[in-house]
Amino acid sequence: MKPDFDVTIEPIPAFDDNYLWLLVRGSQAAVVDPGDAAPVLQRLQQRNLSLQAILVTHHHGDHVGGVASLSRATGARVHGPGAEAIPARDVALAGGSRIDVLGVAFDVLDVPGHTLGHIAYHAPALRALFCGDTLFAAGCGRLFEGTAAQMTASLAKLASLPADTRVYCAHEYTLSNLRFALAVEPDSEALRRRQQACAALRRRGEPTLPSTIAEELATNPFLRCSEPDVRRAAEARAGGPLPTAESVFTVIRQWKNVF
Repeated sequence: MKPDFDVTIEPIPAFDDNYLWLLVRGSQAAVVDPGDAAPVLQRLQQRNLSLQAILVTHHHGDHVGGVASLSRATGARVHGPGAEAIPARDVALAGGSRIDVLGVAFDVLDVPGHTLGHIAYHAPALRALFCGDTLFAAGCGRLFEGTAAQMTASLAKLASLPADTRVYCAHEYTLSNLRFALAVEPDSEALRRRQQACAALRRRGEPTLPSTIAEELATNPFLRCSEPDVRRAAEARAGGPLPTAESVFTVIRQWKNVF
């Protein structure tokens, strides 16, 4: 499918480290995970944009706090996971659903782990993935509701997307995630290069996002649980053998929690 280059995707910073992703096509817009309505309304007014759709990945407050206000102010339709309580939701979604947003098809993926009903939105024509708090640049979300088995399967699902898929996650956690990744794989030149590049971006006040699936496969320890170096680091941490990718994931996720 030919990429739809007339859709732009831009971050709206919110809170301490959230990004609300704004998609723009002509005079119309959509927003992903608007935890705060005010900066979205300001951007819409500045650009004279009409908000058509709100996409929600999961129910946490920093992702849904502005949904009801935005819906009332703009009339935008609210799409969100059917398995979670989403304010003002018009369209309940689950894995396998397909929606049209700004004339672009989005496939809905079930990605439980961070929360039980978490979903992600994949737009093949845009080569874009909006994954909320499931996959981060060089990291993954905490297991607040789901299990290690669920998150391992969810990350594998995202890792199987085309390598050039751009990953639009919801937080600027990249540098702290890279510090942990280097504790897991201290000899990785790819990690050191990525750390230097991302540090330079942050010094300029620029986001480190989006990344790509290819970049995550090369540098994200949570997508590399079958790699020998990651397994060895996890086994050293655990003090014994770890026979499966899930068991490796469990150890490095617990390690990251206290890192």
